[in-house]
Amino acid sequence: MATDYDAPRKTDDELNEDSIEELKSRRVDKSSSSVDVDETEQAEGFELPGADLSGEELSVRVLPKQADEFTCGRCFLVHHRSQLAKESNGMMICTECAA
Repeated sequence: MATDYDAPRKTDDELNEDSIEELKSRRVDKSSSSVDVDETEQAEGFELPGADLSGEELSVRVLPKQADEFTCGRCFLVHHRSQLAKESNGMMICTECAA
């Protein structure tokens, strides 16, 4: 590695600034500015597998398949006709499954 002899050398004060303690204190200062998130509040939104959801009501309006939509024969998702890649043996295949 080449050495630049014309570059100014660091003084003792500058060397102390880059000490490990100084760098650690900078890291602590940066992380202290982050927002504290309560883990219990986050956990309330998660449902465990096998949880009893019989008391819950569906809050989404479900529409029947429209005239310009089709059900893919491989992934069984409803897509718009513009997503139709091919039709073979009466089975419609979407562009994602055909790829």
